[in-house]
Amino acid sequence: TQISDDWPGYSLDLFTYPQHYYGDLEYVLIPHGIIVDRTERLAKDIMQDIGDNDIVVLCVLKGGYKFCADLVEHIKNLSRNSERFISMKVDFVRLKSYHNDQSMQDMQIMGGDDLSKLTGKDIVGTGRTMKVLLNHIEKYNPKMIKVASLLVKRTSWPDGYRPDYYGFEIPDLFVVGYALDYNEYFRDLNHICVINDRGKAKYRV
Repeated sequence: TQISDDWPGYSLDLFTYPQHYYGDLEYVLIPHGIIVDRTERLAKDIMQDIGDNDIVVLCVLKGGYKFCADLVEHIKNLSRNSERFISMKVDFVRLKSYHNDQSMQDMQIMGGDDLSKLTGKDIVGTGRTMKVLLNHIEKYNPKMIKVASLLVKRTSWPDGYRPDYYGFEIPDLFVVGYALDYNEYFRDLNHICVINDRGKAKYRV
C-alpha cells in the first residue's frame, strides 16, 4: 500500500490520542484501524509463503514491538483456524541507530539469546533497520530469512533496502506512534503520526 508524497494525512481532530501530545503533532498519517487491517493481510501472506515450517520470529526492539506482537497474534489466529499449525518462537534484538531524528551511520546490535539456535530455521524479521542485522544472521545459515516491516520509506538512498513484506510505503517523513518513538516519547500513541517542529524541539536530547 503506497502513501503518496502529496497525501495531506488525517486531521488530528478526527481521532483520540494522549492529551500530553496535544500541539506536538502535525497530522495522522496512518490511523490505528488501518494498521490492524493491513497487518492481518500481511499475516495471511506470510502463512501462505512459509508452508509447514516452524518459525523463529526475531523482533527488532523497541520500535518493532507493537507490529511484531500484532503480526504474531494474527498468524496464531490464522494457524488455529486452519489445518496447518505453525510453531512459532519469538526472540528479541535491539538496534540503536537514531539520535533525535537523524539516522546514525554506526549500528549497535544488542540482545537476542544465542543466535546460533537460528541455524536451519526460518526467520521472520520485523523492524526498520535491517541490513546490518541480516548480515549478522546469515552467518548462522538459517534455512530461510523473510523480513516483515510495517513501513518502508521512499528515500533517495541508492541502496534502499526493501523487505519481503511491508505494510505501507510512505514518504521520507519522520513518523512516531504505534511503538515508533522520538527519544522514547510517542510510543504510547496508537496511530502513526508526523511530529511537528514544536514536538521535535520539546523532546530533543
